[in-house]
Amino acid sequence: PCANFIVEHNIPRVVIGCVDSFSEVAGKGIEKLKNAGIEVVVGVLEKESLELNKRFFTFHNKKRPFVILKWAETKDGFIDLERSNQKEVERNEIAGQARNDDKIDNWITSPLSKQLVHKWRSEETAIMVGTNTALNDNPQLNVREWKGKNPVRVVIDLHDRLPQTLHLFDKNTSTIIFSLSKQEEENNLTFVKIKDSKNLLVEVLNELYKRNIQSIIIEGGATLLQSFIDQNLWDEARVFVGNKKFENGLKAPKIKGNLNSKEMIDVDTLKWIVNNRQ
Repeated sequence: PCANFIVEHNIPRVVIGCVDSFSEVAGKGIEKLKNAGIEVVVGVLEKESLELNKRFFTFHNKKRPFVILKWAETKDGFIDLERSNQKEVERNEIAGQARNDDKIDNWITSPLSKQLVHKWRSEETAIMVGTNTALNDNPQLNVREWKGKNPVRVVIDLHDRLPQTLHLFDKNTSTIIFSLSKQEEENNLTFVKIKDSKNLLVEVLNELYKRNIQSIIIEGGATLLQSFIDQNLWDEARVFVGNKKFENGLKAPKIKGNLNSKEMIDVDTLKWIVNNRQ
């Protein structure tokens, strides 16, 4: 459509940052422009153009959402205090109680870092957590600290352990729950039945692709994050290192990649890591 519009309006010169690698489109518009006698310049600020469109290209080329891993860890390498043991999880299930993520964010990072995370949420299509994170933190997974659209909430709860009293079930925002037993949908709440738990993450990403979810932030917990890392199903990681020490607790995920940048957010260090194994 863009090429047709340009030809119709006799625009004499077109500058293109990067070629669309989507197979159904790749190069066809450029060919049409050249055949119409239009001067075409390709590859200007190509690196920046690819970065700007990384979600689109990943979605169409890899047939899955662009995956962003996000976590905060202490200076001594812990992602959380030791509180997610099985007895606590069982107590939470029975009582229908859970912590609120407002209380937990400040354990490691500053309020400014928390606000930045909410800005990131507004920029992506979806956000995901696992069962234990949902139970222990009772996250809202919205953008209450920033003006913007809430992402689609995605939760893995294979054995239906999450109580309906959690924020995730408030139906205020579109929410997808992956389960081994349920397949139903009502009022912003969708249960998707998993067919192959051995390839869980691949099946989850395939389903999200079918639902046109172009990007997703994985916010925890440590096991879920490490699973994405180990299966090489991630594109970039945003890791906060807070100005605190726990001395013991739940170890942060281990990740290898290219350190793209490092900056200070208040008292926290923010590291951007890019997957170099793809």
